[in-house]
Amino acid sequence: MNMSVLVIDDDATFNTVLSRALTRRGYEVSGATDAAHALAVAQATPPAAVVLDLNLGSSSGLQLIRPLLDIAPDCRIVVLTGYASITTAVEAIKLGAMQYFAKPIEVDAIVAVFDAPQEEAPDMEVELSSDPLSVGRLEWEHIQRVLHEHEGNISATARALKMHRRTLQRKLAKRPLKS
Repeated sequence: MNMSVLVIDDDATFNTVLSRALTRRGYEVSGATDAAHALAVAQATPPAAVVLDLNLGSSSGLQLIRPLLDIAPDCRIVVLTGYASITTAVEAIKLGAMQYFAKPIEVDAIVAVFDAPQEEAPDMEVELSSDPLSVGRLEWEHIQRVLHEHEGNISATARALKMHRRTLQRKLAKRPLKS
């Protein structure tokens, strides 16, 4: 029997493209575009692997890691995001994800995580620079950490940062600065 993979991404087009690519590589793939549907699919057929988008509409994919692992304890979870940050990468791994990748990502990198022996899952490929982070990048990292602490609640995060909610929303709509 082929390995079952659950692709969870709110971008329906990306979800379909990734699902097709994994199917062509011999995986049995199911797709979900929101948290409730993803958990229902996982309950019906516990997946051996999951590709999980960090941002699922207005919620965080990080909130799905523990419930998915409760359903399928040996499940290999790969978190994908268009807005990578060190804070969310560390949190994803602490919660039980095996790998964290920034989009765009080659499907072969995801497959490598799925196919690696359990005891030797691929190491996180984090490039560390000797240059300090820019002020803009530090601000982005701090906002992401506070947003996670407030479980994705924009209003609570804005209050904690002593920032107007609209200002925070504008900052979150921008792509993160490189460094």
